[in-house]
Amino acid sequence: MSTNVERTITATLTARELAAGGAWQLSSGTQGGVEIILRGTDSQARAALTGLRASKALVAWQRDGTRYGASVTLTTADGARQIRARTAILHEPVAALYDRLPLVRLDDAARRFWRRVFWLVRIPGGRRLLGLVARRSRGAR
Repeated sequence: MSTNVERTITATLTARELAAGGAWQLSSGTQGGVEIILRGTDSQARAALTGLRASKALVAWQRDGTRYGASVTLTTADGARQIRARTAILHEPVAALYDRLPLVRLDDAARRFWRRVFWLVRIPGGRRLLGLVARRSRGAR
């Protein structure tokens, strides 16, 4: 059984070789832009990626039986270039990710309470004092 997953990125990408042999980073170069990390590239990758300026990338992850891999097809001014890699990691930052999640919002009183608790814990003996205050307030109820 063959399984393929693909993702197309439309952005101006440049390549740089990473410290590890056969590892490359394709980056849009903008703040919050897309990045592709390739590891285990084939021997022709160095010639294809040196001085690269691509306008589009198609990343395809493949699984054929027990073999895994990825191929990246880059569209440049000179035409399409295909690079094979053992792994490809695609990083696409999402702006304001935490604003979309249903997280608890603290009001001013709760923020003030937790600020005091964390301040108290940091001073020497503060944890013990906090424990005494907690036990005392539990006993009053």
